[in-house]
Amino acid sequence: MEKLIIATRASQLALWQAYHVKARIEERFPEVTVELEEITSRGDKILDKPLALIGGKGHFTKELEDEMLAGNAHLAVHSLKDVPTFIPEGLELVAITERQDQSDVFLSHRYATLEELPEGAVVGTTSLRRRMQLLQRRPDLKVRDLRGNVNTRLRKLAEGQYDAIILAYIGLARLDLLKDIPHVQRLEWMIPPMGQAALGIEIVADNDRVREIAMSLDDSDTHLCTEIERDFVAAIGAGCSAPVAVNARIVEAGIDLRAMLGYPDGSKVMAEELLIPLSDAKGAGKRLAEDMIAGGALELLREAEKRAFKEERPERL
Repeated sequence: MEKLIIATRASQLALWQAYHVKARIEERFPEVTVELEEITSRGDKILDKPLALIGGKGHFTKELEDEMLAGNAHLAVHSLKDVPTFIPEGLELVAITERQDQSDVFLSHRYATLEELPEGAVVGTTSLRRRMQLLQRRPDLKVRDLRGNVNTRLRKLAEGQYDAIILAYIGLARLDLLKDIPHVQRLEWMIPPMGQAALGIEIVADNDRVREIAMSLDDSDTHLCTEIERDFVAAIGAGCSAPVAVNARIVEAGIDLRAMLGYPDGSKVMAEELLIPLSDAKGAGKRLAEDMIAGGALELLREAEKRAFKEERPERL
């Protein structure tokens, strides 16, 4: 009997994801017993500051990676959107599960749609990417940071701390939380972040048996699309304090690739959309990044980082 240890964050959604992977592995490999090692990440502990100010989404993955490097776990299950494009030496992101619904959703107890929000309404979101796209469309709204796990965020909405909040659809659906929210609107126009609605399986690089097990979960179409997205983010050099959206999806004519970056208040953005033949998919993310850099993307990102949460941190001397 083989034993496989999965490192996972201890949040409700992360545990759902880890148990989902555990069940799929045990179904495919009945000779393998899978155990979970639950870890509370720094990103889950610090809830009084915007995520961008504590080092970004890498704080959701670092402790899990440390456990693998220490020999205490064989693989880790991540929300792919939380996985930095740099993977530590000795580890490898090998498998990407089939992507589900990537939508961001508007949630409210008082207003049926985003369009019905009155001027000055307060909208909660942690994401600089969402903030940028929301304020580009509705500059009259007030956007406030929203931290905590999914249930905490929904409680704050129900208590009236926000007129509406924006979250990823997939997490709410996986935890069966949508039924308790009076008004839900998919924001189809909002470009997701890299990797949204897919799970990334990271392993210790020199373990061929774990690689074999992990690769049984890989979805080739999702892997291709998310690789394009991750290549774009890596090439553009976007940090967590800069709003960046990128999404690749397979359509009948090839790959539809959309990207947007700009100021957190949406006042200045750069956006591109390309239809790429499947034969040209390899390297498409990097090529798009290079085109946008030639158009001034790096200067835009530098200014965006200066503006991000400026009111919540002191100026550097």
